[in-house]
Amino acid sequence: MDQKLKDIIDRSSSIVFFGGAGVSTESNIPDFRSEKGLYSAQSKYGYSPEEMLSHSFFMRHMETFFDYYRNNLIYPQAEPNDAHKALARLEQEGKLKSVVTQNIDGLHQKAGSRAVYELHGSVLRNYCMDCGASYDVEYIMDDRNCKNGIPRCSHCNGVIKPDVVLYEEMLDEDCINGAVSAISQADTLIVGGTSLVVYPAAGLIRYFCGNNLVLINKQPTPYDDKADLVINDNIGKVMKL
Repeated sequence: MDQKLKDIIDRSSSIVFFGGAGVSTESNIPDFRSEKGLYSAQSKYGYSPEEMLSHSFFMRHMETFFDYYRNNLIYPQAEPNDAHKALARLEQEGKLKSVVTQNIDGLHQKAGSRAVYELHGSVLRNYCMDCGASYDVEYIMDDRNCKNGIPRCSHCNGVIKPDVVLYEEMLDEDCINGAVSAISQADTLIVGGTSLVVYPAAGLIRYFCGNNLVLINKQPTPYDDKADLVINDNIGKVMKL
């Protein structure tokens, strides 16, 4: 672990971690906002990822939505990396109070983290839009449960929607309130793997009023000048215990 970061962690008793796509890319989950992801989506589907992952597109073009979603956002073989593992360990030690993530892959929980606020939901949870029945990710990936590529409820034949927050949809109020409460009570906020330009999630950083703001990202962020420590490197490498 980076020595300056270790010193801050050693002095802290109430840490919150706020992470973005960069945390998961080190587990070989590509960032769909990358140039490669954008090009791939435009060339195959004729739409940008943001368009296809919007509520209005989901409602109008479900077959295309699910084709893109199932092939580009679900990575069942992905495993937690050194960053996920370090955060789970810090929680076990009582240092880390919670993780606030923009990712939808469930890797923090897979690594052992318990207090996780998933701002944008999770691909691991799915529900019928008609009767509310719950389904796991394996169910919607199974073609036998789909009609024209659209997963259907085994109870009422309703459309099964992933429990992820699409563009144009509101973030879950309880999740946001929990994240705000955790960040506002933290003495150290470690922000990693995010450019801090996607709102409203990025706006959560303004609720932090503790002692140490740490930013770990390969590229500069708009908040670098407000941070106590800025590290431009891979977060797994920086966080590795």
